[in-house]
Amino acid sequence: MNDAATTLEAADIAAILKALPHRYPFLMVDRIIEMRGDESAVGIKNVTVNEPQFLGHFPGNPVFPGVLLVEGMAQTAGAICVLSQMGGDHPKHVYFMTIDKAKFRKPVVPGDTIEYHVRKIARKRNMWWFRGEAKVAGQTVAEAEVGAMVA
Repeated sequence: MNDAATTLEAADIAAILKALPHRYPFLMVDRIIEMRGDESAVGIKNVTVNEPQFLGHFPGNPVFPGVLLVEGMAQTAGAICVLSQMGGDHPKHVYFMTIDKAKFRKPVVPGDTIEYHVRKIARKRNMWWFRGEAKVAGQTVAEAEVGAMVA
């Protein structure tokens, strides 16, 4: 096992913005903790009531969209792929390719802090697959397997 896979690291919002092309309102990760190279990490998203998706999803009953939970898992996975390979190079592009086995278990609402737990399943050349779980207060609210291509 290499040192990068055994060392826990973190990425603040500046590092995430350097690694990913996403910007407000579509950036779904505020920071990443417990990074083990490209093997696993935990992305953090603080859900606030003033986010634009709550204007229509749903008025009077704001619920964080499930598709954005999956996007948060994919962004966390994509960020660790890029961050683990960047070194001194410029950021690479990550393209979301597949979603499998998605399940939504409990609504996420403003005030919640989402933890995106992602773990690498496989890598073949420039393709990566991760298993993700979105958790709030330790309880799984969504899960999926996501695939991406780093170009």
